[in-house]
Amino acid sequence: MNASTMPYVLILFYSRHGSIAEMAKHIARGVNKVSGIEAKIRQVANVSSNTETSEPAIPEQGAPYCTLDELSDCAGLALGSPSYFGSMAAPLKHFIDQTSTLWMTGQLIDKPACGFTSASTMHGGQEQCLYSMMTPLIHHGMIWLGLPYKNKELISTTGGGTPYGASHLASSTQENSLTKEEQALCEAQGERIARMALKLV
Repeated sequence: MNASTMPYVLILFYSRHGSIAEMAKHIARGVNKVSGIEAKIRQVANVSSNTETSEPAIPEQGAPYCTLDELSDCAGLALGSPSYFGSMAAPLKHFIDQTSTLWMTGQLIDKPACGFTSASTMHGGQEQCLYSMMTPLIHHGMIWLGLPYKNKELISTTGGGTPYGASHLASSTQENSLTKEEQALCEAQGERIARMALKLV
């Protein structure tokens, strides 16, 4: 990492209907509560089964696409995806599958990581989706941070929220407004990873 630049937590996500993008904003708010580190929000491009099509280099809306250099240089990583059958979405998996050069050179070893997810049903695989994001990051040597129960919203929530990472329960695929508990847990997760990243830089 360049010593002349402020360390940052990379908040990297794929969002199809907007819930994950909304969660990313609240995680960034949590990161920005900690002095000496900043949040950098990035998304991944969609993938297509038609190999003749490709996404534009600059997205039409939302955060810029992430580069491998931005991932390599981060002080911490918050990874977000909707739960698709209990697993991360294909676009995020596709991006992670391109990180073998970072794995071979150990660029992410001992950096903290966390995950966040959303599903449209209570048992839509939120926790399993977080595990699917955790697995490749552990192979990279990263340190996974969940949410401790000192965050009382984990007990009071009737929506999303898990000790494995922040989550959102959407009543439908078009609903992306977070409950107060979900917002608080996202911000707590952002603040926790920021503080840990500064300890490990």
